[in-house]
Order: sequence, then C-alpha cells, then structure tokens
Amino acid sequence: MENILKTGLSELSITLSGNQQQQLMDFVALLDKWNKAYNLTSVRQPKQMMIRHILDSLAVSKHLQGERFIDVGTGPGLPGIPLAIVNPEKQFVLLDSLGKRVRFQKQVIHELKLNNVEPINSRVEQYQSNLGFDMVLSRAFASLKDMLEWCQHLPNEQGCFLALKANIEEQELTAIQEEFKVREVIPLQVPYLDEPRHLVSISRSSAQSLEG
Repeated sequence: MENILKTGLSELSITLSGNQQQQLMDFVALLDKWNKAYNLTSVRQPKQMMIRHILDSLAVSKHLQGERFIDVGTGPGLPGIPLAIVNPEKQFVLLDSLGKRVRFQKQVIHELKLNNVEPINSRVEQYQSNLGFDMVLSRAFASLKDMLEWCQHLPNEQGCFLALKANIEEQELTAIQEEFKVREVIPLQVPYLDEPRHLVSISRSSAQSLEG
C-alpha cells in the first residue's frame, strides 16, 4: 500500500513530507477499521481504498483555488480529508447529514492531529456560513442540477463549484439552471484506476473567476 501511495503521488506530481504520507496511510487504516462496524464505504480492501478514495481525491488537489473549501455530502471525509492533509494551509469544512460518518471524521481529525478540518453534522440546505467558501466540492454527491440547487448559498461572491464525477452526460450539463455556467470539464487520470473521472467546474453566470 505504501508503494501504491508513493507511485500515485509521483504520477500526480504531489510532493509530501513523510508525516503527510503517514497521515494518508493512517486514514486508510482508520477507514478500514471503522468500516467493519459502520459500513462507511462499499470498498473493502485497504489497497483499493488507497486507489479509489485517496488517489481519486488527490487528483483534484492541483485544481483547488482559494483558502476556504466545503466538501458537501463528504461521507467518511472524501475528498476533504485527503485534500486537507495535502494542503495544510487551506481550511476545509466537511458536511454530512449522517451522524456516524461525522463521528468517524472527528476521530480521524483527533488521531491525525488535523487542525484545518471542521466536521459538521447537517443537511446541506440547512447549513449556513457567514464567510462563504472559495470552492464547494462534491464527489458522487448528486446530479449537477441538484447540487447547485441545494448548495447555491455556500460559495462566496467569487466562489465556484467543483464536482468530481465518473461519467458526464451532455444532458446533465445542459440541465443546470440558467444562473450557472459550466466553466470547464476536466478529464482526470487517477493512478492505478482505469475508469473515467471528470472534474466539472461551475460558477454563477455573473461571477468572475478567481484568477481575474
């Protein structure tokens, strides 16, 4: 599993300290341990967790812009916890409506000593933040149309949405509300995973990009 991580990080052009690599390994170990009792993921083997959860999450890292992020429907903390480990200077809110998942996140934060992650037990429609977020992240959460409807109150004035999807149908892209626009659909290559992955970047039609 350590070799999978190191090779995957190299292919993703991510350089980490030994402590950060150990945190990712420990996260997989905790996920494997808790999964036996709490059924947090359908992926059962630690090696597959490393590929399908850790490397899959980290493929998004270079596309993060800004300082404050919220991971909606995060489940056991994906992609938020791996991204927080790799980007310790950025702040992440993990949002999930199921208490057992949030309890797991809190245990991970405690054991890995993560100080840039805040777990929240709430439905996304009911959660409010005074500051707003630079990016709203989602992974296998909902259709793009539903995600935008439920999460439209979360980005700040220049914030945008990043949705990690497997297959992207043109119908799903054209179904989004008129006040939003698809900025980019980015194909992702996840190491060891021969399956399609895409990152869909969406902003309000009136919003300027973070670059400008």
